[in-house]
Amino acid sequence: MKKNIFIIALLTGCCSLSAWAQKQEKTITVEVNNNWNRAKTDEPVVINLHDLHTGFKVKSAVVMEGSTEIPSQLDDLNRDRKMDELAFVTSLPAHGRKSFQVTLSSEKSTKTYPARVYAEMFIADPRKGKHQSVQAITVPGTSNIYSMVRPHGPVLESELVGYRLYFNEKQTPDIYGKFNKGLEIKESQFYPTDEQLARGFGDDVLRVFDSCGPGAFKGWDGKKATHITPVDTRTERIISYGPVRVIAEIEVTGWKYQNAELDMMTRYTLYAGHRDLRIEAFFDEPIKNEVFCTGVQDIVGTAESYSDHKGLVGSWGTDWPVNDTVKYAKETVGLGTCIPQRYVKSEEKDKDNYLYTITSPGSKYLQYHTTFTSMKETFGYKTSEAWFAYLREWKEELAHPVTVKIKDIH
Repeated sequence: MKKNIFIIALLTGCCSLSAWAQKQEKTITVEVNNNWNRAKTDEPVVINLHDLHTGFKVKSAVVMEGSTEIPSQLDDLNRDRKMDELAFVTSLPAHGRKSFQVTLSSEKSTKTYPARVYAEMFIADPRKGKHQSVQAITVPGTSNIYSMVRPHGPVLESELVGYRLYFNEKQTPDIYGKFNKGLEIKESQFYPTDEQLARGFGDDVLRVFDSCGPGAFKGWDGKKATHITPVDTRTERIISYGPVRVIAEIEVTGWKYQNAELDMMTRYTLYAGHRDLRIEAFFDEPIKNEVFCTGVQDIVGTAESYSDHKGLVGSWGTDWPVNDTVKYAKETVGLGTCIPQRYVKSEEKDKDNYLYTITSPGSKYLQYHTTFTSMKETFGYKTSEAWFAYLREWKEELAHPVTVKIKDIH
């Protein structure tokens, strides 16, 4: 009996040694430089794992700044079960530089970090009055499930702001303004109760109607912005749930548009500590002569807008955020969209929006940023002048991202 126990123990030990021997790791030194003349806070640092040629499937990572571990995350962007990017945020002084040690491993980790962002999407069950979390939904282009999905599409939240992406032909980001910094949409589900409102929760602060809201990617018919329709299929999904950034996508196939049939995927990324949303449009084939548009909503009753005529546009206005004008008060918000000038074709105004038409012939890709503030914020902007001044600073900051260098791999 003792002999058998010894053999079992030996085999178990060999298996453990074998498993340990199969673990693979690589450590890299990452140097991050802020070449701008202003300090940066919660600046995104993104490392493309494919450029590192690790030779193994990366399943976990540890990022160290000196003796301090920095929260980070790995993301599989193309859903092939292989991690594509490592992301974290850091703060740097003007012309500052930091060095990080990153250890990549072939073993999974159960480690968790405090969440600074939140993402979720639900499908409603009207029979039971409940809803269930879902990661992705695909429907025929003729289906209307807007009212079945809560809160009408994927929601993305940072400590500063919340966005939801409409699950319909509008594909418009709608916005959730806050009084105080923090994560609250997990509890409020974008629809705070009276008790939550009394506790200081935020709420929906804009009625987008048929506009582009803050930065929706739209079609252009020569006179006005148009929705993303007709399409064969429409998919909305969440790619990443944090803790450093949240990512959602809207994908359409067979979009009949300007004498073409387009397959397009639009990606939305929100980082910890940020109010701005990065928006990227990917096409399955290079753009030819197709022209699109984006910008900001001309908020009902507003007479205030700003443009630098080089891709930056903003608006400031006041309106009821919902149809119930008895229970809810009017909200004042500022919107802003910043487009790289290389994409800009013309500056336009239609009934609902301040716009730029955009295109990128020969490319499969477009990207830009959008942002907003709500005047209810205790940490935000209280006048249109202050908001438009912020937009100019924001554009300058976007033009000066940090540089990331891989200094050593072993």
